[in-house]
Amino acid sequence: MRVRYDDMKNDPIKLRAWTGMDRTEIEHILPTFELAWDEHRRTHHRPPTERKRVLGAGRKSQLATTIDKLFFILVYFKTYPLQEVMATLFGMSQSQANEWIHRLSAVLQATLATDQYLPARDAATLAAVLAECENDTFAIDGTERPIQRSSDDVIPQQQYSGKKKTHTVKNVVIIDLGERKVQFLSATAPGAKHDKTVAEQTDMRFPPMSELYQDSGFQGFAPMDVMIYQPIKKPRGQERTDADRAHNHLVGQLRVAVEHVLAGIKRVRIVKDRFRNTKARFADRVMLIACGLHNLRQDIRHPVASMVGGCLS
Repeated sequence: MRVRYDDMKNDPIKLRAWTGMDRTEIEHILPTFELAWDEHRRTHHRPPTERKRVLGAGRKSQLATTIDKLFFILVYFKTYPLQEVMATLFGMSQSQANEWIHRLSAVLQATLATDQYLPARDAATLAAVLAECENDTFAIDGTERPIQRSSDDVIPQQQYSGKKKTHTVKNVVIIDLGERKVQFLSATAPGAKHDKTVAEQTDMRFPPMSELYQDSGFQGFAPMDVMIYQPIKKPRGQERTDADRAHNHLVGQLRVAVEHVLAGIKRVRIVKDRFRNTKARFADRVMLIACGLHNLRQDIRHPVASMVGGCLS
């Protein structure tokens, strides 16, 4: 059996199951993906003067068209099968599947970057992005992904998460609660590192008097000129007041939106299942692409997001 986009494009349920996206969304980024693929070929292939045969000569690829290539990498991200399974599904060898996965991941990242769906990765870009948001209500949260235990003697200690009781890597995200998009993604860190520590490594700047919702894991994290809202802990030996309970209830309601965004990111199983790839920096790349795919879906499916307003007291 060989899976093909043409066999699924008119079946919305099957297409979402295999790619996590609708036909409209796939074909929306297809032109940019084609340009990114052309640029990738110009950058990574030998120039014509050094080639022994013209570009495209020889045995024809199983991913002959641009839509075949885009469909291949979307299927891999959504279902995250073994590379041998991907090779069988698309009629190629395992080594070819491995090469296509890494090449097309780079092309997909470039596509999402060109269409401005990727989140910021540094403080300067973050400040510029947040300044353009219509809504000044944000949330910060950490998210962990299980990974295979490294054979190195030191790395497993750094990656072991006491919270998840397994080896993980983590990222901190900043979410715009108005548009429900990921506006910032931190560098991928070992699971043993605390969420607050990861956040503090980036000198985050928010618009003055904006609201930032965070959980207790960010206790003490207070960027300048920002109103912080987080759950109030129960005082030792005392009970929470009714006002504290009401405050925590409202904070919890808004944080449901954060969990929905994280679930949207992890719609692709490559950032949900135990991560098996070992190529350097690939764990960071797939998380960045997963955030970009979420922002793409959010932009097309919910062009006018419901605004989250009001100040908790």
